[in-house]
Amino acid sequence: MSLNVKHLNGDTSFLLTFSPFDDRPASPHSLRSSSNFTILLDPWLSACGPSQVYHAKFALTHHNVKSCVDSLADLPPPTVVLISQDKPDHCHETTLRQLDPSLKHTIILAVPAAAKKIRSWKYFDPSKIHSLPVFSEKKVDSIIRFQVPASQFGSAPGEVTIAFIPAKRDMTGLHNALGITYRAPSTASPSDSIPPRNHSSTSQTSDFEFDLPFQGTPNPEAQSHPPSDLYLPPTPPDSPTQSTSTAPSSPDASNPFSGKVFGHHTPSTSFTSSNIPATSLLQVPPPPTFPHLGRPKTLSVIYSPHGVTYPHILPYATTHLILTAALPLTCLLHSFDRVQNPWWLGGNISAGLPGGLEIAQNLLAKCWISAHDEDKDSTGVSVSRTVTKKFGVKEVRDLVERERRGGKVGVDVRSMDVGEEIILRA
Repeated sequence: MSLNVKHLNGDTSFLLTFSPFDDRPASPHSLRSSSNFTILLDPWLSACGPSQVYHAKFALTHHNVKSCVDSLADLPPPTVVLISQDKPDHCHETTLRQLDPSLKHTIILAVPAAAKKIRSWKYFDPSKIHSLPVFSEKKVDSIIRFQVPASQFGSAPGEVTIAFIPAKRDMTGLHNALGITYRAPSTASPSDSIPPRNHSSTSQTSDFEFDLPFQGTPNPEAQSHPPSDLYLPPTPPDSPTQSTSTAPSSPDASNPFSGKVFGHHTPSTSFTSSNIPATSLLQVPPPPTFPHLGRPKTLSVIYSPHGVTYPHILPYATTHLILTAALPLTCLLHSFDRVQNPWWLGGNISAGLPGGLEIAQNLLAKCWISAHDEDKDSTGVSVSRTVTKKFGVKEVRDLVERERRGGKVGVDVRSMDVGEEIILRA
C-alpha cells in the first residue's frame, strides 16, 4: 500500500491519496481508482482570492505562489475534505464553494468551529458536514472510522481513521493535530481485522462506509432493540497492558515503554538538542505486535500546520497508533518556521522546528514535509509585530539526524514545490 502526497499550493493545502497498491496511485479514470481513499486538506487556492480575518485592516493575506490548480473542479472528487481550523487560510469559503454543493461523493469533516462556519453558509448539504469529536483515549468512538471495502470475497476490509487532537487552553484555536491512519484491505479473516467500536451512527460516502460518534447517552431499551442505523460492534479484545495512554511518573519494569519514548517528555522552550529528551527513540524496542488482532501494517499521518506539543499527542500514540501497528509514523506535515506574535496578538502562531522535532523524534517519523511555511503577502494589525524564525530543509534534517545517529530509521525531510508529489509506503 502507498500514500501519495501532492502539494496544491505554496502553503498548507495537500491532497492525500491512500492506495492498497505499492506503486503510484491510479488515475481517477482508471479501474483501480475506486480503491483509492483521498483526503483534501485545508484547500485554499490562489485563484480564489485572499484570506481575510475579520477586516482587511486586521489581517489580509495573499498567496505569492500560484496554486497548481485554479479550481477544485480540476481534481477528482475527494472522499473527505478535512478542515483543521476555522481561520480562512484553512477554511476558505470561495475555494470550498467550488465543490459540488450536494457533496455526492464527498463528506466534510471539520473541527467544531469550522463545521459551524461551513454550515452557516447554507451552501452544502448539511448531512454531509460533520464536526470532529475531540480525541480521548477513554472513548473508542472519539475516532472517525471509514471502512475500506474488501477487494475480493472472503478478504478483510481495510480502515481509515481520523482523530482530532486540540491543544488545551489554546484561546487562539490554532494549535492542534489531526491524526490519520490507513490500513488496506487484506486477505485475513474479516473477524480478525474489525477494530473495537462503540455505538455510533453509520453513514456512507461513495463506496466507503463510516461511523459517526454516538451523540448522547444510549437508551438501555434501544440497546436491546437497536435501530438499523446503529452499528453494534463485536466484543473488543482485552487491551494489552502496553497500550496504557498515561505516562507513569516513574519507570515500570513491566512496561517496555515506561520512561522511554512514549512515556518520556521534557518540556522545552528551545530547539537545541540539549533540550530534547536524552533517551533516543532508536534505543526503544519496536511497538509490540498482537497476533490475535490480525493487523497488517498501517500508514500514518500527523497533520499539524501550527504545531501542538507532544504531550497532547502522547495518549493517541500510546493507544491508537500502537494498536493499529502505525509506527513508525509514515508522514509528519508540520511547519519548519517558528512564528511568534506578542501575547496580546495571540502569542505563538506556529511552533515550527522546535515543536515538530519533538513529534518527529518520539514517533520516529520517516518523512517530515514542511507545511504552512509559504512567504505570503500579509498586511494588517495582526501581523504588524510578527517575528518569524525561518529554518531550511538542511537545518531540519541535520538536527533530526543528529538526534537519531546510529539508528536504523532514517528521515526524509523536504519542502515540496507547488504541484510536487511524493509516494510513501508503510
